Order: sequence, then structure tokens, then C-alpha cells
Amino acid sequence: MTDLASRLNELMAKQGKNIVDLQKAVGVTYEMARRYTLGTATPRDNKIEAIAKYFGVTPAHLKYGTVDSLENQVTSNVKDVGSFDLWDRNTPLNSDEYAVPFYQDIRLAAGNGFADDIADYNNFKLRFSKSTLRKQGVQYENAVCVIADGNSMEPAIPDGTTVGIDLGNKTIRDGKIYAINHGGLLRIKLLYNMPNEQVKIRSYNTEEHPDEIAELQDISVLGKVFWYSVLL
Repeated sequence: MTDLASRLNELMAKQGKNIVDLQKAVGVTYEMARRYTLGTATPRDNKIEAIAKYFGVTPAHLKYGTVDSLENQVTSNVKDVGSFDLWDRNTPLNSDEYAVPFYQDIRLAAGNGFADDIADYNNFKLRFSKSTLRKQGVQYENAVCVIADGNSMEPAIPDGTTVGIDLGNKTIRDGKIYAINHGGLLRIKLLYNMPNEQVKIRSYNTEEHPDEIAELQDISVLGKVFWYSVLL
């Protein structure tokens, strides 16, 4: 089995997908999809791109094993080599930058929106280039950053990762990453629409954090994750 096939099988196992799912997502025959998983056939570049998009990773991850999600591709557009740059009121912004609120200590009231119960003791902000937000379709007034807590989204989003949230994008699209208020907890999760007004809540680290099914009325979608930065 090739390395690409191994990574493909790992993604399918983590996300609960089968060969039929792969076949439909990529637009190939069942036999060709099966051969992809066995490593007896190598997808062409356009098929690799389709597979990567379906599983929420980059083509580089499939080919070479680099851990990088679609949302993380814009990291290089954020100011400073360290993936982001802290800003304070005494530092003038460049003409191509916005200052985005960076909440490091958050408390949410169950059932409320993002801004209802926020404790932000440091008043930090991050400098984002306008092109970064524009490429992601994010209005600057809807952008906020928070810190991910826990290991449920490892390896893609480790504990302590800085995460950018688009508060203006709350529509659930299957397999995308969202910030949600779940019983007063801020959670960064993959979401999937389910029948009967339910939603599937999925973590990348499914071994320790299995899928959950919640009633839509029990969660509040705060916004879609459009960017995150990992400092190693």
C-alpha cells in the first residue's frame, strides 16, 4: 500500500467514510475508488484535489503527509513570521491591515451568542492583512480570534491554537469547522446536518472524542472557522 493510500484510508476511518462515499465525492467508478484505497491506482492531480477538499485537508497532506487543513492555507498571509502579530492601541496599523479582537479568556452563557458573556482581560488584538479576510469572504467586523482548548481537534488544531472565527457565517455545511456554544462551552468542532433537527458534532481526535448527536436547539453556532495558526 502506498503512503497516499495509507493516508486516504486513515482519513476515511477517522471521518466514517466508505468507498461509496469516496466514489461519489471524486466522481470515479467504485472499482477505481477501491483501487485508490488499496494503492494499486494513483489519483490524478485533479482527483487528489477533489479528495483533499472532501476530507478537509490539502493536497500536500495526501501526497506528503503534512498536517494542514483548507482553512490553514491562508496562514502565510497573516502578518509576521510567527503566523500572527499582536497589536495594541499604541501601534499604528498599516493601510492593508485590520485589527481583529483576540479573546483569550471566554465565558459563554448557555443559549446566548458569542458576545453576550465574554471576559477579555488583556484586550489583545491580532493584525490581519485585508487580503486574508477578503480571500476567505470575511467582513472584518465579523472576525474574532480565540484560543482552542483541549485535544479533541488534534492533530490539526492542537491545544492552545489560535483560531479565527467568522461570526457572520453560521450556516452549517457538512464537514466544515465551526465554533459553537454548547451548554455554555465554547467548542471548535466539525459539524454535519442530520435529520429531525439534529446535528452531528465530530472531533478530529475520534479515538478519545467520539461523535456526538445534539439537538439543533441545544447548540448555538457562533461562526465558521476561517483560519487557525499553530505555534510549534
